[in-house]
Amino acid sequence: MAHSPVFTATTHGIRVSVRAFYLADQSQPEQSHFVWAYRVTIENLSARTVQLLKRSWQITDGLGREQRVHGPGVVGEQPVLEAGESFEYTSGTPLSTPSGFMRGTYHMVERDSGEAFDVAIPAFSLDSPHQAGMVH
Repeated sequence: MAHSPVFTATTHGIRVSVRAFYLADQSQPEQSHFVWAYRVTIENLSARTVQLLKRSWQITDGLGREQRVHGPGVVGEQPVLEAGESFEYTSGTPLSTPSGFMRGTYHMVERDSGEAFDVAIPAFSLDSPHQAGMVH
């Protein structure tokens, strides 16, 4: 199996890396239901202690339709990252098209100063084996 590409962005000393995986066993292409998991690694390359408070996602399907998702933390957590620490989690998303992409923002705060700042989640593609078009 080929490895999925890793998409990376660094903002304010926080590096976010994402790898997406198509989940054939949870997808039903004949019903226009396609599911992906994505693995995110958040690394604190700065000298300060930071906390992830909220997330904002923009999910775009293969027809250009956008869905926006906002919420507290990630996978039920609001991780605190000291200098040099990292946090990793896996989540997922369904689409009604065989491809699309996601990008977003983590809303973070520096623990000592209380300064709020945003960290970019790089745009990453959601590709399935069905994207060339389905035969009916």
